Amino acid sequence: MPGTFITFEGIDGSGKSTQLRLLNNFLRTRGCNVLLTREPGGTKLGLRLREALLDAMEEVDPLTELLVFAADRAQHVRRVLMPALERGEVVISDRYADATVAYQGAGRGFSPELISQIVQLATGGLKPDLTLLFDLSIDDATARTTRRSTGKSAARSERDRLDIEDADFHARVRQAYLRIAAAEPERVKVIDTSGPVEHTHQRVRELILSFLKTRGHLNQA
Repeated sequence: MPGTFITFEGIDGSGKSTQLRLLNNFLRTRGCNVLLTREPGGTKLGLRLREALLDAMEEVDPLTELLVFAADRAQHVRRVLMPALERGEVVISDRYADATVAYQGAGRGFSPELISQIVQLATGGLKPDLTLLFDLSIDDATARTTRRSTGKSAARSERDRLDIEDADFHARVRQAYLRIAAAEPERVKVIDTSGPVEHTHQRVRELILSFLKTRGHLNQA
């Protein structure tokens, strides 16, 4: 059985990481062999790159940011994603190439042509089978990230370098994500995350279970 590659995308504060953890726990109870990963930081090298890239005190040139994210992805694809997919696993990644289109393309202003070339080079053409885009207004997302950084867990949830970009930056990123979804409706499913976490989780479960059943991973789903 071939593996299945699923990605979670969305602006900071959209709730995708929470939903990723909830889904991972749920799928494991169903006996599904899941590999949970993320970008940046899905490899040992990626963890070091992530620390440098997202450090709010570090000044990173936009082109450097683009190329380091690409380097992280190249390592991730070749050392983690492809081997797991070849083993027939379900791989779920917190962000992938769509994030580069949204953050470095729309957010930083690099041309679509350059972004396409960089993505192709880093991924070798590997695309997700399914992408869930967690969508939330900029105001609501900002409120969530602010609460996260000032709440009880602030010591481990300090806002990173992308979190602290202005509202216009995040608005460009959000619109880019929505354009991707509009262009690829079969792959990208948009989920409104403005409601309760459990409501969002239920929708995620419905989409993922239905999809995995068609791929033969959950015959009883």
